[in-house]
Amino acid sequence: MKNNYKPDGYNSVSPYFVVDGAQKLIDLLKQIFDAEELRRYDTPDGNIMHAELRIDDSVLMMGNSSVQYPPNQLMLHIYVKDVDQTFQKAIDAGCQSVEKPKEREGDPDRRGTFKDFAGNTWSISTQN
Repeated sequence: MKNNYKPDGYNSVSPYFVVDGAQKLIDLLKQIFDAEELRRYDTPDGNIMHAELRIDDSVLMMGNSSVQYPPNQLMLHIYVKDVDQTFQKAIDAGCQSVEKPKEREGDPDRRGTFKDFAGNTWSISTQN
């Protein structure tokens, strides 16, 4: 049975990035997380008004910043198959290490954290 209030395969909540350089963020997320671009709407001058990317089972939305919508910075957590490999992809792509992946007592996850060029913080983990 199809629902009528959201696209099939979408969660009800999607983080929305407003960045100076949406295409750069799209390229980065494709490189690090193998993100898949779902939809995209450009303005007549070529800026990204709205884009949607799927990472695993989640959809992220984004657009270029403007006077009306200034840049924001988010912190997200993403479960990945291999936290060490994904972390290294991020560092190799120019992201800044905040904390290398490690295990903590009482936590079943191995976690690492990095920041992207726009100041967004990405906490990634793999459950052991």
